[in-house]
Amino acid sequence: MSPAQPLPTIHWTEDGAEHSALWRSESGLPPPKRVVIADDQTPADTAYRLASEGTALLWRGDFQNARQLLQAMARRVDKKPQRKSRNADKTPVSITESFHKHRLAQSQRARTLGMLLLPFEAGHVVPLRRAPDVQEACEQVYGPADAAYVASMRELLGLIGAYEWRKKGVEIPMLGERIHPWYGVFSPVRGEYLELVAKTALPSDTLAFDVGTGTGVLAALLAQRGVRRVIGTDQDPRALACARENIERLGLDDDVEIVDADLFPEGRAPLIVCNPPWVPARPSSAIEHAVFDPESRMLRGFLTGLAAHLEPGGEGWLILSDFAEHLGLRSREELLGWIDAAGLKVLGRSDVRPRHPKAADAEDPLHAARKAEVTSLWRLAAK
Repeated sequence: MSPAQPLPTIHWTEDGAEHSALWRSESGLPPPKRVVIADDQTPADTAYRLASEGTALLWRGDFQNARQLLQAMARRVDKKPQRKSRNADKTPVSITESFHKHRLAQSQRARTLGMLLLPFEAGHVVPLRRAPDVQEACEQVYGPADAAYVASMRELLGLIGAYEWRKKGVEIPMLGERIHPWYGVFSPVRGEYLELVAKTALPSDTLAFDVGTGTGVLAALLAQRGVRRVIGTDQDPRALACARENIERLGLDDDVEIVDADLFPEGRAPLIVCNPPWVPARPSSAIEHAVFDPESRMLRGFLTGLAAHLEPGGEGWLILSDFAEHLGLRSREELLGWIDAAGLKVLGRSDVRPRHPKAADAEDPLHAARKAEVTSLWRLAAK
């Protein structure tokens, strides 16, 4: 949620009196309308039933017990349904339908587990027994807190995890350095697409645009490969700050400039790189915008504007997985049609198969699509 927007208020009854506090949700969820008080005596079955019905539980017990309760609720959410009878409908489900069912299940899971709430005092202090010091982790995402508020336990654990990732960083072998992702900025944990950028011959070493820079990892990689000036663009305030911090930490701030722009910066370049979100589906929260691109808006915007921003003889590098094609969400013919309609031609394509754990997880409902996935670097030029 943008800091400029006023925070909504959550209301509840406790000890016969009406109470209220500010409500924080990075997912942009509204405050729950029904809130009950829960503590160490609240059974997991009761908590799960209430959360499934849309009733939030404001925790007043031990912090570590709240973590255990959340884990118990998650086990109940994830419990596999009993096998259907032999006479049950055996109509095969398409991979596209499986994707939509999986997304719906994930959304419902997040909504249910997000019903376990924690109180926070000013300064991001959690006033519960055995509560950790979460001030810095919360400050990095929420900013200063000069008043009490309520947020979900699940979101807090996400903030803590992101805080640790930001401190530790992600090792990027192609850079020989670490990239430190911020909360809500896509982490470059899948290295295969970075390999493609590292190995493809540069059309020029004078100037490159990195459209949708995120953490700044591709801008840094291009600069390290010898491109004398790189301009990375983004519109998300966290991504801009994250990229600038990473570029400065790597000592590349003389070579790389990070600017706030909708896709392209002003001017033309002999090399323009873009790694847009790969899946044309609606994100369920702000944090998912790096993965899901509704109606392929960013992809199509990049293709449509590319020719006008390329110098004569220049190349546009589109880094894109065909995962959406295997899910039935976009066809190869559609992609090639957009390239052609944008006045572009394909100079070549380099492919690599993913090596992330989900690609080998046969229990994943989307395993067939993940197993077949190929990530490509498309070399494009104006016709």
